[in-house]
Amino acid sequence: MKSESLNKLAWKKLRQDKISFFALCYIVLTILIGVFAVVISPDSSPNANEMHIELAAKPPFTQILFLEFPKDEHNETSFFQSVFIGEKLNFTRVPIDSFKELKSGVKYLPYNSKIEQIHIGKYKVSNKTFWFGTDKYGRDLLSRIFYGIRISLSVGFIAVFISLFIGISLGLFAGYFRGRVDDIIMWFVNVIWSIPTLLMVIAITLALGKGFWQVFIAIGLTMWVEVARIVRGQVLGIRELEFVEAGKALAYKPFRIIFKHILPNVIGPLIVISAANFAAAILIEAGLSFLGIGAQPPIASWGGMIKDHYAYIIMDKSYLAIIPGLAIMSLVLAFMLLGNGLRDAFDVKN
Repeated sequence: MKSESLNKLAWKKLRQDKISFFALCYIVLTILIGVFAVVISPDSSPNANEMHIELAAKPPFTQILFLEFPKDEHNETSFFQSVFIGEKLNFTRVPIDSFKELKSGVKYLPYNSKIEQIHIGKYKVSNKTFWFGTDKYGRDLLSRIFYGIRISLSVGFIAVFISLFIGISLGLFAGYFRGRVDDIIMWFVNVIWSIPTLLMVIAITLALGKGFWQVFIAIGLTMWVEVARIVRGQVLGIRELEFVEAGKALAYKPFRIIFKHILPNVIGPLIVISAANFAAAILIEAGLSFLGIGAQPPIASWGGMIKDHYAYIIMDKSYLAIIPGLAIMSLVLAFMLLGNGLRDAFDVKN
């Protein structure tokens, strides 16, 4: 009952902090958009990769008329794939300027073309609005932004999990056992700490190879150092308290004292550092994708979008790089604000 009352009190404090609570709502909304990106995106193909080169770099709110022809082959997709992964289109979509119905088909003028063409058979005409415009390959930018949420959040969750697993374990052992164990662990921590984070991530990524999962592992293996130092510092103070001494007097095993009695008392600082690491992981992934060693095309990544369009900043198409940049900035800021709010909410002194 006491634990539940403390959690309720922390939740009440967080709700009263309007900025942190707004950040939490923004993060939850972003997660929902990422999970159901296929359903809500205008382009529901895998990786939102439907290209129309003739529509490259169109401005926001552009409306295009499309003519859809059914394909001979019909791709069967499961419910899971159609909702969470995306399904291959069962029709060919062609942007057009105008069309005229015929008895057996349709006569149409392709987009920015002067040569009319005729299609015999079934067809469908649709009008599509590109709310954020199109990228340099003619893909819907809004859909790519939605799909890019998945990469950023996935990297954040898995990288933070890896860093917490390694950092908490080493920090607990170093702070509790001290002596030679502490010396060896802290020597290793200081060696890793002295290497620039981005340089180490690049080295690990090149060693493991370019790819989606390699980025998760590379970022996670470089973010545990700060977690280990903070946990060690907390344990050094907690291990001298009465309840730890009582556990030793009752002949409890060290692992029971560490994980059952000491670990719950270091959760507060870990919440703050986890939020900061989550934000850092998003930035590092964006940087790796910008350098070309992160998530590889055609996977939608915010850093990759900036890489593809940073040259447009000095042109009238600067939004192609600014929009994914704003997405990165807003999500990182939300996690930092939420971390500060959680720190204050779980602080028993307030």
